[in-house]
Amino acid sequence: MDKSGKIYVAGHRGLVGSAIVKNLQAKGYLNIITATHKELDLTDALSVADFFEAMKPDYVILAAAKVGGIVANNTYRADFIYENLMIQNNVIHQSYVNKVKKLLFLGSTCIYPKKCAQPMKETSLLTDVLEYTNEPYAIAKIAGIKMCESYNLQYGTNFISVMPTNLYGPNDNFDLEKSHVLPALIRKMHLGKALENNDWATIRKDLSLLPIEGIDGNAMDEDIYSILDKYGIQKKGGKVYLEIWGSGKPMREFLWSEDMADACVFIMENRDFKDCYHSKTTVEVRNTHINIGTGFDISIKGLAKLIQETVGFQGKLYFNTNKPDGTMKKLTDPSKLHALGWKHKVALSQGVQKMYAWYCQ
Repeated sequence: MDKSGKIYVAGHRGLVGSAIVKNLQAKGYLNIITATHKELDLTDALSVADFFEAMKPDYVILAAAKVGGIVANNTYRADFIYENLMIQNNVIHQSYVNKVKKLLFLGSTCIYPKKCAQPMKETSLLTDVLEYTNEPYAIAKIAGIKMCESYNLQYGTNFISVMPTNLYGPNDNFDLEKSHVLPALIRKMHLGKALENNDWATIRKDLSLLPIEGIDGNAMDEDIYSILDKYGIQKKGGKVYLEIWGSGKPMREFLWSEDMADACVFIMENRDFKDCYHSKTTVEVRNTHINIGTGFDISIKGLAKLIQETVGFQGKLYFNTNKPDGTMKKLTDPSKLHALGWKHKVALSQGVQKMYAWYCQ
């Protein structure tokens, strides 16, 4: 990428986008274009067309998406498929119309089948049925991959798709109704620790900064007890119990968001669409997307224990087996990315410490 080129980062305030902007700035890319949701609704085709016509970005990184955990994905199924399809359709098409030099589309490893062979290779895409709870989101992301491939093949564009594994890091979503498992566990154990210590100042500060269903730090004690109880933080007989959905047996892979950002910028700087498949031997161009992961996983129970030790929560963990587990194992095969010349740096234990320190600040 040209250091002076205009780089539009869609979704710059989120976990993914903010890490990418930070990485770009550190590497000397100063002509970065951003727009908040109030400034630009990416689901609005006319607004996106006007924005691209006015800004004329040279490069686009599409990190904007509607995301959430298992509960949000399963509850707001229509919202997840509609909003994600609209966002990527508008941004990818306008990138073609306005002759963007290179685009990076970020998806998710939930695109792979529920019973996918482990570790998950790019070639496993569309080989079996998807996990039901996040099927609408996954289908939208698969459509994004195919859209990038199709525009490249028909119009000669340079659009690359990457599929990061589960991400965590600064600017993560800690809304207990909609967050992913790692940030949710960090917040729940932070609140649980405060509750077992009768540290109401910490509880009220937390709720004031991020209310739960409208309950903030000014609420009555009984209302705070009630909302914490609803989200699985319960105090009984002086002991605090913390509920975790499922058996704790599912295995998950986690990648520090700043590592992910570094991988994305590395690909934008060093690789093109033609590097994503074997052009000399390929008749049908498929599976050109690139996994971004560590190749290492941990059980949800193991993750909970790691976070418990990091936070210093002394209470009891309760795994509610009446709640769904989701896919039992999701581990990426990052060998394609490794072959392109990039590997992760931050181990999970180090990342959880960094994450909790960031949350406390």
